[in-house]
Amino acid sequence: MTAEPGGRPAPLEILGPDHGGGRLAEVLPSALAVLGVPGSTDPLGLVPALAGVRRIAVLLVDGLGWYQLPTAAPYAPTLAGLAATVARPLIAGFPSTTPTSLVSLGTGVAPGAHGVLGFTVRVPGTDRVLTHTDWAADPSPLRWQPVPTQLERARAAGVTTTVVSRPEFGGSGLTVAANRGGDFRGAVGGDAVATAMLAALAAGSGPTLVSGYHPDLDRHGHVSGVDSAPWRLAATEVDALVARLVDGLPPDAALLVTADHGQLDIPAAHRFDLDIDPRLRAGVRLVAGEARVRYLHVEPGAVDDVRAAWSEVLGAAARVRTRDEVVATGWFGPVPEEHLGRIGDVVVICNDTYAVMASRTERPMASKLVAYHGSDTAAELTVPLLVVRG
Repeated sequence: MTAEPGGRPAPLEILGPDHGGGRLAEVLPSALAVLGVPGSTDPLGLVPALAGVRRIAVLLVDGLGWYQLPTAAPYAPTLAGLAATVARPLIAGFPSTTPTSLVSLGTGVAPGAHGVLGFTVRVPGTDRVLTHTDWAADPSPLRWQPVPTQLERARAAGVTTTVVSRPEFGGSGLTVAANRGGDFRGAVGGDAVATAMLAALAAGSGPTLVSGYHPDLDRHGHVSGVDSAPWRLAATEVDALVARLVDGLPPDAALLVTADHGQLDIPAAHRFDLDIDPRLRAGVRLVAGEARVRYLHVEPGAVDDVRAAWSEVLGAAARVRTRDEVVATGWFGPVPEEHLGRIGDVVVICNDTYAVMASRTERPMASKLVAYHGSDTAAELTVPLLVVRG
Protein backbone atom coordinates (compact mmCIF):
# COMPACT_ATOMS: atom_id res chain seq x y z
CA MET A 1 0.00 0.00 0.00
CA THR A 2 1.48 3.34 -1.03
CA ALA A 3 2.19 6.12 1.41
CA GLU A 4 0.28 9.38 1.43
CA PRO A 5 1.87 12.68 0.36
CA GLY A 6 4.58 13.68 2.82
CA GLY A 7 5.65 10.09 3.31
CA ARG A 8 3.23 9.11 6.07
CA PRO A 9 1.64 5.66 5.81
CA ALA A 10 -1.75 5.35 4.14
CA PRO A 11 -4.55 5.11 6.75
CA LEU A 12 -5.21 1.39 6.24
CA GLU A 13 -1.55 0.39 6.10
CA ILE A 14 -0.64 -2.17 8.76
CA LEU A 15 2.14 -0.91 11.05
CA GLY A 16 4.57 -3.17 12.85
CA PRO A 17 5.95 -2.66 16.35
CA ASP A 18 9.22 -1.44 14.87
CA HIS A 19 7.53 1.49 13.11
CA GLY A 20 9.61 4.59 13.71
CA GLY A 21 8.71 7.55 15.87
CA GLY A 22 7.79 8.16 19.48
CA ARG A 23 5.37 6.21 21.60
CA LEU A 24 2.39 7.27 23.71
CA ALA A 25 4.01 5.49 26.67
CA GLU A 26 6.94 7.93 26.44
CA VAL A 27 4.90 11.09 27.05
CA LEU A 28 4.84 11.09 30.86
CA PRO A 29 8.44 9.87 31.32
CA SER A 30 9.56 12.82 29.16
CA ALA A 31 7.27 15.18 31.09
CA LEU A 32 8.78 13.99 34.36
CA ALA A 33 12.25 14.59 32.95
CA VAL A 34 11.24 18.19 32.18
CA LEU A 35 10.07 18.56 35.79
CA GLY A 36 13.36 17.19 37.10
CA VAL A 37 12.09 13.93 38.59
CA PRO A 38 15.19 11.86 39.38
CA GLY A 39 15.75 8.81 37.18
CA SER A 40 13.41 10.00 34.42
CA THR A 41 14.44 9.58 30.80
CA ASP A 42 13.42 11.91 27.95
CA PRO A 43 12.77 9.64 24.95
CA LEU A 44 10.69 12.31 23.21
CA GLY A 45 13.32 15.02 23.64
CA LEU A 46 11.05 17.49 25.45
CA VAL A 47 13.66 18.82 27.89
CA PRO A 48 15.41 21.26 25.51
CA ALA A 49 12.12 22.60 24.12
CA LEU A 50 10.58 23.03 27.57
CA ALA A 51 13.57 24.34 29.51
CA GLY A 52 12.34 26.37 32.49
CA VAL A 53 8.89 24.76 32.55
CA ARG A 54 7.76 23.80 36.07
CA ARG A 55 4.10 22.99 35.41
CA ILE A 56 2.79 20.56 32.78
CA ALA A 57 -0.78 19.79 31.77
CA VAL A 58 -1.32 16.60 29.74
CA LEU A 59 -4.70 16.34 28.00
CA LEU A 60 -5.76 13.06 26.41
CA VAL A 61 -8.62 13.48 23.92
CA ASP A 62 -10.22 10.08 23.43
CA GLY A 63 -10.42 9.16 19.74
CA LEU A 64 -8.42 12.11 18.34
CA GLY A 65 -6.16 10.09 16.06
CA TRP A 66 -3.48 11.68 13.88
CA TYR A 67 -5.55 10.83 10.80
CA GLN A 68 -8.60 12.56 12.27
CA LEU A 69 -6.84 15.93 12.58
CA PRO A 70 -7.45 16.99 8.94
CA THR A 71 -11.09 15.89 9.23
CA ALA A 72 -11.53 17.97 12.39
CA ALA A 73 -9.68 21.02 11.03
CA PRO A 74 -12.69 22.87 9.55
CA TYR A 75 -14.43 22.75 12.94
CA ALA A 76 -11.36 23.10 15.14
CA PRO A 77 -9.19 26.10 14.11
CA THR A 78 -7.04 25.99 17.24
CA LEU A 79 -6.25 22.31 16.73
CA ALA A 80 -5.62 22.94 13.03
CA GLY A 81 -3.14 25.69 13.82
CA LEU A 82 -1.32 23.60 16.40
CA ALA A 83 -1.29 20.59 14.09
CA ALA A 84 0.46 22.70 11.45
CA THR A 85 3.13 24.04 13.81
CA VAL A 86 3.73 22.00 16.97
CA ALA A 87 2.44 18.49 16.22
CA ARG A 88 4.21 15.18 15.78
CA PRO A 89 2.81 11.65 15.40
CA LEU A 90 3.13 9.00 18.10
CA ILE A 91 2.26 5.31 18.11
CA ALA A 92 -0.38 4.47 20.71
CA GLY A 93 0.36 0.74 20.93
CA PHE A 94 -1.52 -2.50 20.37
CA PRO A 95 -4.38 -3.16 20.74
CA SER A 96 -5.25 0.44 19.84
CA THR A 97 -7.98 0.69 22.44
CA THR A 98 -8.75 3.04 25.30
CA PRO A 99 -7.95 0.93 28.40
CA THR A 100 -4.65 -0.31 26.99
CA SER A 101 -3.57 3.15 25.87
CA LEU A 102 -4.61 4.92 29.09
CA VAL A 103 -2.54 2.52 31.16
CA SER A 104 0.42 2.68 28.75
CA LEU A 105 0.32 6.48 29.07
CA GLY A 106 -0.06 6.34 32.85
CA THR A 107 2.67 3.78 33.52
CA GLY A 108 5.12 4.57 30.75
CA VAL A 109 5.49 0.88 29.84
CA ALA A 110 4.27 -1.47 27.11
CA PRO A 111 1.03 -3.46 27.53
CA GLY A 112 2.73 -6.75 28.30
CA ALA A 113 4.23 -5.30 31.47
CA HIS A 114 1.13 -3.50 32.77
CA GLY A 115 -1.25 -6.30 31.77
CA VAL A 116 -4.23 -4.27 30.51
CA LEU A 117 -4.10 -6.08 27.20
CA GLY A 118 -7.42 -5.19 25.61
CA PHE A 119 -10.84 -3.64 26.00
CA THR A 120 -12.05 -6.93 27.46
CA VAL A 121 -9.88 -9.84 28.56
CA ARG A 122 -10.35 -13.18 30.22
CA VAL A 123 -9.53 -13.40 33.90
CA PRO A 124 -7.11 -16.35 33.81
CA GLY A 125 -8.35 -19.53 35.47
CA THR A 126 -12.00 -18.48 35.11
CA ASP A 127 -14.69 -18.09 32.47
CA ARG A 128 -15.09 -14.44 33.40
CA VAL A 129 -14.50 -11.66 30.89
CA LEU A 130 -13.33 -8.40 32.48
CA THR A 131 -14.49 -5.22 30.76
CA HIS A 132 -11.86 -2.68 31.78
CA THR A 133 -14.17 0.32 31.39
CA ASP A 134 -16.66 -1.24 33.86
CA TRP A 135 -14.00 -2.43 36.30
CA ALA A 136 -14.49 -1.64 39.97
CA ALA A 137 -12.36 -3.46 42.56
CA ASP A 138 -12.35 -7.11 41.43
CA PRO A 139 -9.73 -8.09 40.49
CA SER A 140 -7.69 -5.72 42.64
CA PRO A 141 -6.24 -3.00 40.39
CA LEU A 142 -2.98 -3.10 42.34
CA ARG A 143 -2.55 -6.79 41.58
CA TRP A 144 -3.99 -6.75 38.07
CA GLN A 145 -1.79 -3.79 37.07
CA PRO A 146 1.37 -4.04 39.21
CA VAL A 147 3.56 -1.35 37.62
CA PRO A 148 3.95 1.95 39.53
CA THR A 149 2.42 4.85 37.63
CA GLN A 150 4.28 7.92 36.48
CA LEU A 151 2.07 10.03 38.76
CA GLU A 152 3.23 7.94 41.73
CA ARG A 153 6.84 8.52 40.70
CA ALA A 154 6.22 12.24 40.31
CA ARG A 155 4.46 12.59 43.65
CA ALA A 156 7.25 10.71 45.43
CA ALA A 157 9.67 13.28 44.02
CA GLY A 158 7.64 16.22 45.37
CA VAL A 159 5.58 17.04 42.26
CA THR A 160 1.98 18.11 42.89
CA THR A 161 -0.14 15.68 40.84
CA THR A 162 -3.81 15.92 39.81
CA VAL A 163 -6.13 13.86 37.61
CA VAL A 164 -9.16 15.49 35.93
CA SER A 165 -11.76 13.18 34.43
CA ARG A 166 -15.47 12.42 34.53
CA PRO A 167 -16.76 12.05 38.12
CA GLU A 168 -17.93 8.45 37.63
CA PHE A 169 -14.37 7.39 36.81
CA GLY A 170 -13.06 8.41 40.23
CA GLY A 171 -11.80 5.33 42.07
CA SER A 172 -12.58 2.97 39.19
CA GLY A 173 -10.28 0.06 38.51
CA LEU A 174 -9.05 1.65 35.29
CA THR A 175 -8.35 5.01 36.95
CA VAL A 176 -6.44 3.32 39.76
CA ALA A 177 -4.50 1.20 37.26
CA ALA A 178 -3.56 4.16 35.06
CA ASN A 179 -3.45 7.20 37.34
CA ARG A 180 -2.98 6.26 40.97
CA GLY A 181 -0.85 8.85 42.65
CA GLY A 182 -2.88 11.86 41.52
CA ASP A 183 -5.58 13.78 43.39
CA PHE A 184 -8.83 13.18 41.50
CA ARG A 185 -11.07 16.04 40.30
CA GLY A 186 -14.36 15.24 38.58
CA ALA A 187 -15.42 17.34 35.58
CA VAL A 188 -18.14 16.91 32.95
CA GLY A 189 -17.72 18.58 29.57
CA GLY A 190 -14.87 20.43 27.95
CA ASP A 191 -15.37 23.72 29.76
CA ALA A 192 -15.36 22.03 33.18
CA VAL A 193 -12.28 20.00 32.24
CA ALA A 194 -10.44 23.16 31.23
CA THR A 195 -11.48 24.96 34.42
CA ALA A 196 -10.36 22.10 36.65
CA MET A 197 -7.06 21.58 34.81
CA LEU A 198 -6.14 25.26 34.88
CA ALA A 199 -7.05 25.54 38.57
CA ALA A 200 -4.88 22.54 39.43
CA LEU A 201 -2.06 23.87 37.27
CA ALA A 202 -2.09 27.21 39.10
CA ALA A 203 -2.52 25.80 42.61
CA GLY A 204 0.88 24.21 43.07
CA SER A 205 3.77 26.30 44.32
CA GLY A 206 6.41 23.92 42.95
CA PRO A 207 6.64 21.38 40.12
CA THR A 208 3.14 20.42 39.02
CA LEU A 209 1.67 17.76 36.76
CA VAL A 210 -2.01 17.69 35.74
CA SER A 211 -3.47 14.82 33.70
CA GLY A 212 -6.82 15.45 32.00
CA TYR A 213 -9.16 13.22 29.99
CA HIS A 214 -12.02 14.13 27.63
CA PRO A 215 -14.13 11.28 26.10
CA ASP A 216 -16.81 12.92 23.95
CA LEU A 217 -15.16 12.84 20.50
CA ASP A 218 -14.66 9.08 20.76
CA ARG A 219 -18.24 8.52 21.92
CA HIS A 220 -19.76 10.43 19.02
CA GLY A 221 -17.45 8.70 16.55
CA HIS A 222 -18.58 5.31 17.79
CA VAL A 223 -22.28 6.15 17.78
CA SER A 224 -22.59 8.35 14.69
CA GLY A 225 -19.36 7.94 12.72
CA VAL A 226 -16.26 10.01 12.06
CA ASP A 227 -17.16 13.34 10.43
CA SER A 228 -20.85 12.96 11.28
CA ALA A 229 -22.68 16.06 12.51
CA PRO A 230 -22.39 15.01 16.20
CA TRP A 231 -18.68 14.23 15.68
CA ARG A 232 -18.11 17.66 14.15
CA LEU A 233 -19.82 19.32 17.10
CA ALA A 234 -17.66 17.29 19.48
CA ALA A 235 -14.55 18.40 17.55
CA THR A 236 -15.65 22.01 18.00
CA GLU A 237 -15.98 21.42 21.75
CA VAL A 238 -12.53 19.82 21.90
CA ASP A 239 -11.14 22.86 20.10
CA ALA A 240 -12.69 25.19 22.67
CA LEU A 241 -11.20 23.08 25.47
CA VAL A 242 -7.74 23.20 23.94
CA ALA A 243 -8.02 26.94 23.23
CA ARG A 244 -8.93 27.65 26.85
CA LEU A 245 -5.98 25.63 28.10
CA VAL A 246 -3.57 27.34 25.71
CA ASP A 247 -4.86 30.81 26.63
CA GLY A 248 -4.76 30.06 30.36
CA LEU A 249 -1.27 28.56 30.62
CA PRO A 250 0.95 30.24 33.23
CA PRO A 251 4.29 31.51 31.88
CA ASP A 252 6.21 28.60 33.40
CA ALA A 253 3.78 25.95 32.10
CA ALA A 254 3.37 23.73 29.07
CA LEU A 255 0.45 21.83 27.57
CA LEU A 256 0.77 18.42 25.94
CA VAL A 257 -2.26 17.20 23.95
CA THR A 258 -2.45 13.61 22.79
CA ALA A 259 -4.91 10.75 22.25
CA ASP A 260 -5.36 7.03 22.82
CA HIS A 261 -6.24 5.87 19.28
CA GLY A 262 -7.93 6.85 16.03
CA GLN A 263 -11.14 5.43 14.55
CA LEU A 264 -12.44 3.83 11.37
CA ASP A 265 -16.02 3.63 10.16
CA ILE A 266 -16.92 -0.02 9.49
CA PRO A 267 -19.38 -0.67 6.63
CA ALA A 268 -22.24 -3.09 7.24
CA ALA A 269 -20.96 -5.35 4.46
CA HIS A 270 -17.62 -5.73 6.28
CA ARG A 271 -19.07 -7.10 9.52
CA PHE A 272 -18.89 -10.75 10.52
CA ASP A 273 -21.01 -11.98 13.44
CA LEU A 274 -19.52 -14.80 15.46
CA ASP A 275 -22.80 -15.33 17.32
CA ILE A 276 -24.76 -16.35 14.22
CA ASP A 277 -22.10 -18.33 12.34
CA PRO A 278 -21.63 -21.80 13.86
CA ARG A 279 -18.29 -22.16 12.10
CA LEU A 280 -16.92 -19.33 14.26
CA ARG A 281 -18.29 -20.76 17.52
CA ALA A 282 -17.04 -24.32 17.09
CA GLY A 283 -14.33 -25.10 19.64
CA VAL A 284 -14.43 -21.62 21.15
CA ARG A 285 -15.04 -21.54 24.89
CA LEU A 286 -14.85 -17.79 25.48
CA VAL A 287 -14.47 -14.65 23.37
CA ALA A 288 -12.85 -11.42 24.54
CA GLY A 289 -11.09 -8.44 22.96
CA GLU A 290 -13.28 -6.27 20.74
CA ALA A 291 -14.58 -6.06 17.20
CA ARG A 292 -11.26 -5.28 15.49
CA VAL A 293 -9.08 -7.59 17.63
CA ARG A 294 -10.66 -10.79 18.95
CA TYR A 295 -9.18 -12.99 21.66
CA LEU A 296 -10.47 -16.56 21.31
CA HIS A 297 -10.02 -18.88 24.28
CA VAL A 298 -10.60 -22.36 22.94
CA GLU A 299 -11.43 -25.83 24.19
CA PRO A 300 -8.46 -28.12 24.95
CA GLY A 301 -6.78 -29.26 21.76
CA ALA A 302 -8.88 -27.01 19.50
CA VAL A 303 -6.33 -24.32 18.56
CA ASP A 304 -5.56 -25.68 15.10
CA ASP A 305 -9.21 -26.32 14.20
CA VAL A 306 -10.34 -22.91 15.42
CA ARG A 307 -7.54 -21.17 13.61
CA ALA A 308 -8.34 -23.01 10.36
CA ALA A 309 -12.07 -22.29 10.59
CA TRP A 310 -11.63 -18.58 11.27
CA SER A 311 -9.02 -18.29 8.52
CA GLU A 312 -11.39 -19.90 6.03
CA VAL A 313 -14.42 -17.78 6.99
CA LEU A 314 -12.63 -14.42 7.27
CA GLY A 315 -10.10 -14.88 4.46
CA ALA A 316 -8.35 -11.63 3.61
CA ALA A 317 -10.45 -9.72 6.16
CA ALA A 318 -8.18 -10.73 9.06
CA ARG A 319 -4.97 -12.36 10.19
CA VAL A 320 -5.58 -15.35 12.47
CA ARG A 321 -2.63 -16.09 14.74
CA THR A 322 -1.78 -18.07 17.84
CA ARG A 323 -0.99 -16.32 21.11
CA ASP A 324 2.69 -17.22 20.80
CA GLU A 325 2.87 -15.78 17.29
CA VAL A 326 1.33 -12.47 18.31
CA VAL A 327 3.51 -12.14 21.41
CA ALA A 328 6.56 -12.89 19.26
CA THR A 329 5.83 -9.87 17.04
CA GLY A 330 6.84 -7.64 19.95
CA TRP A 331 3.71 -5.49 19.96
CA PHE A 332 3.04 -6.20 23.64
CA GLY A 333 6.67 -5.96 24.72
CA PRO A 334 7.79 -8.68 27.13
CA VAL A 335 4.77 -10.47 28.60
CA PRO A 336 5.24 -12.07 32.04
CA GLU A 337 3.74 -15.50 32.61
CA GLU A 338 0.94 -14.15 34.81
CA HIS A 339 -0.32 -11.94 31.95
CA LEU A 340 -0.19 -14.44 29.09
CA GLY A 341 -3.55 -16.00 29.92
CA ARG A 342 -5.27 -12.66 29.31
CA ILE A 343 -4.48 -13.02 25.60
CA GLY A 344 -6.55 -15.50 23.60
CA ASP A 345 -5.19 -18.86 22.51
CA VAL A 346 -6.07 -17.58 19.03
CA VAL A 347 -5.92 -13.87 18.14
CA VAL A 348 -7.89 -12.43 15.21
CA ILE A 349 -6.58 -9.09 13.93
CA CYS A 350 -8.85 -7.41 11.39
CA ASN A 351 -7.53 -5.84 8.20
CA ASP A 352 -8.85 -2.93 6.14
CA THR A 353 -12.30 -1.89 7.45
CA TYR A 354 -13.50 -5.30 8.66
CA ALA A 355 -14.74 -6.27 12.12
CA VAL A 356 -16.08 -9.29 13.98
CA MET A 357 -19.21 -8.61 16.02
CA ALA A 358 -20.78 -10.64 18.82
CA SER A 359 -24.40 -9.53 18.55
CA ARG A 360 -25.84 -11.78 21.27
CA THR A 361 -23.08 -12.06 23.86
CA GLU A 362 -21.82 -8.48 24.08
CA ARG A 363 -23.63 -5.27 24.93
CA PRO A 364 -26.65 -4.76 22.65
CA MET A 365 -25.25 -1.52 21.23
CA ALA A 366 -21.77 -2.88 20.56
CA SER A 367 -22.65 -4.33 17.17
CA LYS A 368 -24.63 -1.26 16.12
CA LEU A 369 -21.87 1.31 16.44
CA VAL A 370 -20.48 3.01 13.35
CA ALA A 371 -16.77 3.54 14.09
CA TYR A 372 -14.37 1.13 15.76
CA HIS A 373 -10.67 0.79 16.58
CA GLY A 374 -8.27 -1.71 18.12
CA SER A 375 -6.29 -3.05 15.18
CA ASP A 376 -2.84 -2.15 13.86
CA THR A 377 -3.62 0.14 10.94
CA ALA A 378 -1.99 3.55 10.79
CA ALA A 379 -5.35 5.28 11.25
CA GLU A 380 -5.97 3.46 14.53
CA LEU A 381 -2.45 3.38 15.96
CA THR A 382 -1.18 6.88 15.17
CA VAL A 383 -2.03 9.71 17.57
CA PRO A 384 -0.82 13.31 17.78
CA LEU A 385 1.38 15.00 20.33
CA LEU A 386 0.91 18.78 20.43
CA VAL A 387 3.39 20.68 22.60
CA VAL A 388 2.57 24.25 23.65
CA ARG A 389 4.52 26.52 26.01
CA GLY A 390 2.87 29.18 28.14
